[in-house]
Amino acid sequence: MTTHPTTRTSSGISRPALLGTLLVAQLMVILDISAVNLALPDMARDLGIAGADVAWTITSYSIVFGSLLLLGGRAADLLGRRRVFLAGLAIFTASSLASAFAGSAEALFAARAGQGLGAALLSPAALSIITTAFTGPERAKALGAWGAVGGAGAAIGVLLGGMLTELDWRAIFFINIPVGLALALVARRVVPADMAPPRWRGLDLRGALLATVSLAGLVYAISQADTAGWASTQTLGIGAVALGGLAAFAALERRTALPLLRVERLADRAVGGGFLLMLAASAVLFGAFLLLSLYMQNVLGTGPIETGLAFLPLALAAGAGAHAGSQLVSRVGVRGPMAGAFAFAATGLLLLAGVDANGSYLPDVVPGMLITGLGLGVVLVSVAVAVLTGARDEETGMLSGLNTTGHEIGGSLGVAVLATIAVGAGGHAPGEAARLAGGIGDAFLAAGGLAFAASLLALIALPSAKAFLPKLRLAPSSMPIH
Repeated sequence: MTTHPTTRTSSGISRPALLGTLLVAQLMVILDISAVNLALPDMARDLGIAGADVAWTITSYSIVFGSLLLLGGRAADLLGRRRVFLAGLAIFTASSLASAFAGSAEALFAARAGQGLGAALLSPAALSIITTAFTGPERAKALGAWGAVGGAGAAIGVLLGGMLTELDWRAIFFINIPVGLALALVARRVVPADMAPPRWRGLDLRGALLATVSLAGLVYAISQADTAGWASTQTLGIGAVALGGLAAFAALERRTALPLLRVERLADRAVGGGFLLMLAASAVLFGAFLLLSLYMQNVLGTGPIETGLAFLPLALAAGAGAHAGSQLVSRVGVRGPMAGAFAFAATGLLLLAGVDANGSYLPDVVPGMLITGLGLGVVLVSVAVAVLTGARDEETGMLSGLNTTGHEIGGSLGVAVLATIAVGAGGHAPGEAARLAGGIGDAFLAAGGLAFAASLLALIALPSAKAFLPKLRLAPSSMPIH
């Protein structure tokens, strides 16, 4: 009988301390994504980064992060969750230090890629630890807190990024050093030790290489589509090769004894449907952040700190939505809450579609921001619960990696598509601000349409409460693998 690394539970370990440690680690990863966006102009000026090359500060991170998540998740299953979590934390912290001391564009891009590697190990391992440490309704509450960090963390990152950028853009990375060191010390005390030795021979390196290259190609094609053109040879060619690589990956995994991703699990309506809805949710979430930032800074003319403060209602709404979502899914399953929350978020996005060059923050932004944040908070929790409920102990890392991959790929796609609409639309409105505001309104309209379509998909793709709730109430080890 094959054994897998398991995580030792202990009555001496405080579950709130465990959850808090993992959430702070995930928050550090999320803050570093959104905070960097506000510092791009200062980075470009200080390091002499020309034109569109500054986007590689984001792209170098997102390509490595998004492409390695499946490997990171499966590594947590086979090598040990605490080992992989601590390794990812160490790499992320060291790469943050390298980013802070970067003296050239190339050094910064390489250090950001290192952060992406650390995050790709840390994030799915942390989610896997939560999934194995908490069961039943307690798991829904823990995932609710995880969803709150995912929804609110990005908004807090915008605020923190604005404040730190006022000091020096390097402070965005320096702040990770004491946080990362403190987390490492606490994690060694509160994260349960791995019982079994690491199983390197079981790691599907062929599948990992194929998945990593294919996902990297897909993220690159999406992230560069705005500048290269959606119909360009580069976008279509790389995108087609990447999709072909993913198809080959799926075929390979079906013939692998210990696959990186058990493709058959996607046939489970909660897993497969949840993954599709994670793509949609992340596209809307990341896209909404981009559009709101563009509108606040480029149309209303607010500065970095003011823009960061303006996102606080969205952070609070997302946190409240995540709390409500964890309560709802424990009672009525995932189908109803997810469908209703997507429709609710669509309403908020349609309100935001009415922004114009003569608008103002309180009447034109806040109502739609609150409604959208509340709906997306419920969605992010419901998606995580759907994908991870029923996971056996030896596959929690795998499904955590799948969940986070959907988050990153969907976010990259949403940013690329909605940015193209925002910048390329706007009709013949007079003045640059008016044209941009018109394009942003069109992009919000498209995001609202996507959220409404996702609401319908949730009703079709997700299991009913009658089929889902018994799985939620069982321990992971009781669940069969379909």
